[in-house]
Amino acid sequence: MPTTETRPDLLEQARAWLAEDPDPQTRAELSELIAAADAGDGARDGAGDGDDGSRFSALAELADRFAGPLTFGTAGLRGALGAGPNRMNRAVVIRAAAGLAAYLRTEGATDGAVVIGYDARRNSDIFAADTAAVLAGAGLRPLVLPEPLPTPVLAFAIRQLGCVAGVMVTASHNPPQDNGYKVYLGDGSQIVPPADIEIAAAIASVGPLADVPREQNWETLGPEILEAYLDRAAGLLGPGPRDVSIAYTPLHGVGGAVVRAALDRAGFAEPEVVAAQAEPDPAFPTVAFPNPEEPGAMDLAFELAGRTGADVVLANDPDADRCAVGVPTADGVRMLTGDEVGALLAVHLLDSGARGTLATTIVSSSLLGVVAARRGEPYAETLTGFKWIGRVPGLAFGYEEALGYCVDPAAVADKDGITALLRVAELVAAQKQAGRTLLDLLDDIAREYGLHVTAQHSVRVSDLSQIDATLHRLHTHPPEVLGGRPVERVDDLSEPGADSLPGTPGVRYVLAGGARVVIRPSGTEPKLKCYLEVVVAEPGADLARARADADAGMRALLADLATLVA
Repeated sequence: MPTTETRPDLLEQARAWLAEDPDPQTRAELSELIAAADAGDGARDGAGDGDDGSRFSALAELADRFAGPLTFGTAGLRGALGAGPNRMNRAVVIRAAAGLAAYLRTEGATDGAVVIGYDARRNSDIFAADTAAVLAGAGLRPLVLPEPLPTPVLAFAIRQLGCVAGVMVTASHNPPQDNGYKVYLGDGSQIVPPADIEIAAAIASVGPLADVPREQNWETLGPEILEAYLDRAAGLLGPGPRDVSIAYTPLHGVGGAVVRAALDRAGFAEPEVVAAQAEPDPAFPTVAFPNPEEPGAMDLAFELAGRTGADVVLANDPDADRCAVGVPTADGVRMLTGDEVGALLAVHLLDSGARGTLATTIVSSSLLGVVAARRGEPYAETLTGFKWIGRVPGLAFGYEEALGYCVDPAAVADKDGITALLRVAELVAAQKQAGRTLLDLLDDIAREYGLHVTAQHSVRVSDLSQIDATLHRLHTHPPEVLGGRPVERVDDLSEPGADSLPGTPGVRYVLAGGARVVIRPSGTEPKLKCYLEVVVAEPGADLARARADADAGMRALLADLATLVA
């Protein structure tokens, strides 16, 4: 447990931070901690509860808050709300905005427009206003979205308005106590190296907050930008049936009103919406974790689908840049994986006339590459994240297995859960008219392009050094066989040049029969994440037997992998 003896500068740092903190709420919070530490108080009620429910001492909590600044990287900033440099708060946001302004000036954008969006999480609107004030003080032209809106609207606005950058205040599907700060450049894509490193250096160079100029003369945009986004989204769809019954949930996020408006504009009936999750609520009261991939998050949507006889279950995460899809069956709702939805959308877009590069990430299914080759279209694999997918030249469609899809890269060079949802609704309606479902279409895809079954396995670690040690072992001492399949190739993904990609921590095993396993660290949690794929290249007429064989092969892989990475 940290003490004043082990951290003699801790209280001094806390008092210095307190002196320039512009937020009365976090000032009061920090003052209480400092007072408790000064008094030698061993614990403070409700302070710093850990995952196990234990209470940190005031000193230990201060040590955590001042362990260092939140790391600014390609995902921007993300962390728990609270006082101190290792939390999300107004002081951290003001410094981030000042660093971004300094970076933009070095890039020659001395007076360009920067659009700022925000969701409905706690303090998102305040952080957006602080960002606008700092950028205005730096001579830039801040344009603030008119209300809490989905991240895809922000990404759309960057290109639509000809901005030099964009900022979205959101923590996406993180827990309620978090918030975040995503930065986009003028191409409408999230930042990648070296921009993230240069912005981080500029943030570190920001002096006292009192010296950061701030002006209140920013512009709040009107409803026209959302109208333009909705027109573009609805205009993506071709003529065809619109008869589909949808059970929908925005998971307490900002997607609900925009999705309903988009469906209406595209000619669909009003969806049935989970009432308890329909309105934005930063507490996310009905879910343990506001992510449609998490167990239990979709239960209310499943119940709604059962009551209403819905043809499809659709969901967005809280900032509506991801889209989840479920198909009601006699045995309950069958949630589709991101790889399955990616394949459905790719084939649908190609059948609708789309041409260009199909792209996905190194941890997604290899099926998209097979589709591209058979259809005569270019294909690209990128590192994980839409910061890479959105920059693929000539992109026609991109997706990642974590429920992110880009169906209109000319307008939104990022994942967009709303336009993806419209395309899925269009596809469901067409299948319904033919007396079929998305599961029938997945069978068609398997017969034509091969059966590709994917799964994931995660291992949480208590010590981050375990991750590097395990990856080193997996690369230098790989198994000869996994799941009964010989390991034919081992790729060290940390080496630049593998598949012409920048280096990234991870190992890939290519197995006999087209199976593969990718193992990499989580970008947000102390975990090793394993992505598995089993392929039956020619499933033949007996697709049920092929699925059973692939499932058995996947179980064997998972069993071996659990031992390998334990």
